[in-house]
Amino acid sequence: MKARWQCSFVILCLFASLPRLCAQAGPPFQTDDPTPVDLGHYEAYVFGMVDGTPAEIYPVVPGFEFNWGALPNVQLHAILSLGGVVPLDNPDQHPGGPSAYGLTDMELGIKYGFIKQTKDRPQMGAFPMFEIPTGDSTKGLGLGKVSYKLPIWVAKDLGPWSLCGGMGYAVVPQTGFSNYLYGGFLVKREINKKLELSTEVFSHGRESDATGQKLASTMIDAGGYYHFKSPGWQLLFAYGHSIAGQTENYGYLGLYKTWGRDKGERK
Repeated sequence: MKARWQCSFVILCLFASLPRLCAQAGPPFQTDDPTPVDLGHYEAYVFGMVDGTPAEIYPVVPGFEFNWGALPNVQLHAILSLGGVVPLDNPDQHPGGPSAYGLTDMELGIKYGFIKQTKDRPQMGAFPMFEIPTGDSTKGLGLGKVSYKLPIWVAKDLGPWSLCGGMGYAVVPQTGFSNYLYGGFLVKREINKKLELSTEVFSHGRESDATGQKLASTMIDAGGYYHFKSPGWQLLFAYGHSIAGQTENYGYLGLYKTWGRDKGERK
């Protein structure tokens, strides 16, 4: 309980520090942004990701993400991936069970930007997501029940600098798991036309009641975006490690493509 309150306090402090200063967050970071994909535009990611604790490592290879600007200020979102569960030989953490690899739970979401960014006002949006139980929960590849994430994100651009942040609440109705708060704060700087670098602080509460699996943790992640010459293509990369709470590592490497036409634009 003490760890959960510490996590909540950190997140609230981060959210309170979001005054007037991001448009792009999300992959490769854990903090997201409130800006939907433009109407008639699309985003696609192919990625690999890993999250590790002293009890288990959770690799995702490969993962596929697709976002579509379906309506004004509304983005539809989906992730489908193959992943694994690799228990570590750590008797103090009680990982239990054999390693497994296969289809994981599918993620569906709707991002709605309800306040647009102006010179004096930040962008704000909600991004509810649903984890659909497509993975085998008996092997640790899924939860076996639908779970939900309900976040609010805030963002503001200032020249080459961008800030993003916010917090959310995850509802996990499965036995052995906990509902929890999570949130983060990200700073991005455009270095040149090809490279943007970012760092974030991200925190989550206790996710699992199983000792040593997913306890409360606060992390610092760093990475960025490399823009290729071909329009719309980027390389995304990030790595992070916990600074408080349970020991946790995070890594992401992905290839990103965006395309689309504005309304009325000729082919």
